[in-house]
Amino acid sequence: MQPEDLVRDHTVYACVMGSRAFGLATDDSDTDRRGVFLAPTPLFWRFEKPPTHVDGPRPEQFSWELERFCALALRANPNILECLHSPLVEYADDTGRELLALREAFLSRQVYGTFTGYALGQRQRLDAGLRTLGAPRWKHAMHLLRLLTGVRDLLRTGRLPLDVGDERDRLLAVRRGEVPWPAVESWMTRLAAQAEEAFHRSPLPEEPDRRRVEDFLHRVRHASACRAAPV
Repeated sequence: MQPEDLVRDHTVYACVMGSRAFGLATDDSDTDRRGVFLAPTPLFWRFEKPPTHVDGPRPEQFSWELERFCALALRANPNILECLHSPLVEYADDTGRELLALREAFLSRQVYGTFTGYALGQRQRLDAGLRTLGAPRWKHAMHLLRLLTGVRDLLRTGRLPLDVGDERDRLLAVRRGEVPWPAVESWMTRLAAQAEEAFHRSPLPEEPDRRRVEDFLHRVRHASACRAAPV
């Protein structure tokens, strides 16, 4: 079975991500599609295992095999958690809907370390670009502000809404380079401090509900094996 066939025939969940999901799309924005496919259980009985992810077949499309997706989500991977909370769901079968119902099981205070660690890496690249180019990469600065706002609100409320809502105009002004860099830096610093404060008071549990997710994955794998069994 070709990787493209897994995406075409076995996708359980598909959504739109990127600027369109964040409410920051402009006329030139791409449509970034993300998805989850369930490789049939018998494929794991061979020496050659199915892929953990597939790039394509559509432009700007990327999909993960369900187990890999769950493993990354349990480690509070920002891209994966945001994928689970996209407001632009294009497809979900019964397994996909059950995966979405598990969204809270993946959330924990670990998001503070993963989101802020990712933000720190982005900030270092921004600073390097500033030194090299003499000007910030404004689009990257906008998305860093969005990320910091998201993790702050997640830690405060236990929920991860992706659409930036009322912050749209302000963030797009950053993207256009209309906000002075010192003001953007101050905004980033303030959000980082607010996220740290929220971490100590967060309603999120210390750890994700790994057992609940594992039970789901076991049940789905078992059902797939039973469907493939000869009659």
